[in-house]
Amino acid sequence: MIRNKIDIITLGCSKNLVDSERLITQLEAAGYEVEHDSEMPDGEIAVVNTCGFIADAQEESINMILELGQRKAAGDLQKLYVMGCLSERFFTDLKDELPEVDKFYGKFNWTDLLSDLGKQYRFDRQYERRITTPDHYAYLKISEGCDRHCSYCAIPIITGKHKSRPMEEILDEVRYLVSRGVKEFQVIAQELTYYGLDLYKERRIAQLVEAISDIPGVRWIRLHYGYPQGFPTELLKVMRERDNVCKYLDIALQHIADPVLNAMHRNISKQETCDFVNMLRREVPGIHIRTTLMVGHPGESEEAFQELLDFVKWARFERMGAFAYSAEMGTFSGDNYADEIPQEVKDARLSKVMRLQQRISGEVQGEKVGKTLRVIIDRLEGDYYIGRTEFDSAEVDPETLIAASEGTLQIGEFYDCEIYGADDFDLYARVKA
Repeated sequence: MIRNKIDIITLGCSKNLVDSERLITQLEAAGYEVEHDSEMPDGEIAVVNTCGFIADAQEESINMILELGQRKAAGDLQKLYVMGCLSERFFTDLKDELPEVDKFYGKFNWTDLLSDLGKQYRFDRQYERRITTPDHYAYLKISEGCDRHCSYCAIPIITGKHKSRPMEEILDEVRYLVSRGVKEFQVIAQELTYYGLDLYKERRIAQLVEAISDIPGVRWIRLHYGYPQGFPTELLKVMRERDNVCKYLDIALQHIADPVLNAMHRNISKQETCDFVNMLRREVPGIHIRTTLMVGHPGESEEAFQELLDFVKWARFERMGAFAYSAEMGTFSGDNYADEIPQEVKDARLSKVMRLQQRISGEVQGEKVGKTLRVIIDRLEGDYYIGRTEFDSAEVDPETLIAASEGTLQIGEFYDCEIYGADDFDLYARVKA
């Protein structure tokens, strides 16, 4: 056990990661040595930033707490603290069931940890962060919460109503991160298309992205987690006309069959969804759409699932993930619908839709062979430099592999690369002379 050292373990999404990065800066300013996501935590204090979205994520968080609790019982850890979405959602239950935890914090009051450690929160450094990703890219959280009420989703229960950050505050953070060497920004929110409604009484995501793109040093901006209903179409003009705004949009569509969309409370129809996809491709030629789909929601018949497969074949999403429905306590679906579809049926449907997407992804990637694409280099791994195109977000999307034998490349730099090969997901390239 190393005295005056704190280990922070972050579970869940990139929005949690931003909170951990801010906490790290505060703890370092208070004089602690801080290590993030260590494989072998050895500090005297551990902080677990938890996820509470779905059952699997909750289980992962609980297992990590229990593992650290065993280290504490063995005398290898002095204090154990828990923060984030799981403790925000199940605060009372966790306090009763996990006595090995010294204190629980929610998603928004983690700043109290500083005072509990006898330290002072530094308001003059509240938006500074120790970047835990590679130095050249960072996640930029522009809001918290969500005003949507999808029947299956626990996020509004955990995070509350949508709350935008003031635009100037965000832009100051971007300038700070650029000064630290960040070139690529993954703009994240639970629902980024709502940005500005609470503060400015209108959607201002287009104006925000435009202002970020004007900041010198911002090379790429990529947008995550939009919603199709009420989408601010002026954002597409910014994406189309600004070279440093990637032609990439992460927007969860969830399903296509009208009965399932209605049961999900998505407030959009099959026809409106298809029209929306067509609009994206028309307004931003070459756009790569990332979406997420759900199988097994109560009421998803075999016919509805076949509609979903047909939709995936038609839409040919460049990037797609899917997951099986799980009933979450407190959600409309969890409290009002019987979870009637057997797990083996859900798993079979999930496997089928992902096999279909794998074939589509292979075709999409194959179409890039022979083209020249801009690639940013993330790391050197074995015999290859690993990079990404503007169509690939970090950690979730395909990568571009460049043989290290071809020459030395700089991590975090951009190179024009000729694509000479592709498999179902990744590209193979060489740097153009």
